[in-house]
Amino acid sequence: MATPKKNYSKLALALHKKLKGKLEIKLKHPLKNKDDWSMMYTPGVAAVASHVAQKPQEAGLYTSKGNSVAVISDGSAVLGLGNIGPIGALPVMEGKAAILKSMANIDSWPIVLGTQDVDEIVAAIKAIAPTFGAINLEDFSAPRCFEIEDRLKKELSIPVMHDDQHGTAIVVLAGLINAYKLTKRSFKDSKIVIQGAGAAGVAIAKLIKLHAPDVCITMLDSKGIIWTGRKDIVLYKKQLIKEGVILAEEGGDLLKALAAADVLVGVSGPGSISRHHIEQMSKDAIVFALANPVPEIYPEDAKRAGALVVASGRSDFPNQVNNSLVFPGIFRGALDNKINNITDEMKLNAAKKLAALVKTPTANEIIPHISNPKLVKTIASAVK
Repeated sequence: MATPKKNYSKLALALHKKLKGKLEIKLKHPLKNKDDWSMMYTPGVAAVASHVAQKPQEAGLYTSKGNSVAVISDGSAVLGLGNIGPIGALPVMEGKAAILKSMANIDSWPIVLGTQDVDEIVAAIKAIAPTFGAINLEDFSAPRCFEIEDRLKKELSIPVMHDDQHGTAIVVLAGLINAYKLTKRSFKDSKIVIQGAGAAGVAIAKLIKLHAPDVCITMLDSKGIIWTGRKDIVLYKKQLIKEGVILAEEGGDLLKALAAADVLVGVSGPGSISRHHIEQMSKDAIVFALANPVPEIYPEDAKRAGALVVASGRSDFPNQVNNSLVFPGIFRGALDNKINNITDEMKLNAAKKLAALVKTPTANEIIPHISNPKLVKTIASAVK
């Protein structure tokens, strides 16, 4: 008899209610006697305040700033749930903060904003930025997320990263590097289809193109292939065509796009890919179905249709493509090396180092498991 699957929704609700959230603040030094109070607070703290006011570059040595990340969302694009607002986003932000502490020993604060206006969001983050060593943007909807990140990167002197974009892109590229090695493919001669033109899809396309400028990428949104003949595409999608990131010569649907394709990366919605779609692809196809918790197609169905390598966003299937493989290491490296900008070169380097942690790729192991003890240190070494 098969073992019944656990109801993680029910278990999670019970645990969170018991804990009243996942986070708490603990002191690094006790407040027990007069000397403790005099050094930790008045009068001694005045000397520390004066010192960092005169030498703000040393704030990381005397305050929590040097090991702190703000995990910020407006709740407009929470994974699998959509625009559920700031309160709905708070448990997810707490989860990100818990991962940063558990994996990389980074202190982080979950912050949800009661506005979805771009100007107000940028102003709010800039106003609180002096407290933190870095900013992790999370679950902001496209295309607003692109403007928010771009503006903050230009206007702040600490690293800013929208993890839904760049964390996802790094893990996808790492997985593809090993999947190509396993299937004896070359990026130069291959065809990649990306289904989904939101934050993750755009970042994935750009990073793959940086890694392999000659690769052919076709991208689809909810209305089909994005191409020059369409009059309904928004500015950031037009920019992908203008910059040569995606091939945009002919329209059509997913079935047409997948003819003889080597790779399908799904960052769209549950159940949107069928076995018939996979059957149009080339032999030993590579399929990343990353919608979560319900993928575009389940791994067993993709494999029955001819895919050799299948990845998903879930932990109960092989090859989990999850941002937590990289964002703790990215921020650990940024804080330790006093980086003020996370560059494309760092992202490419992180993807290659992540891929290299799998010495001999197999169909069920193209990216390392989240429990790999070398993970954070390896990714952190890419950010310098």
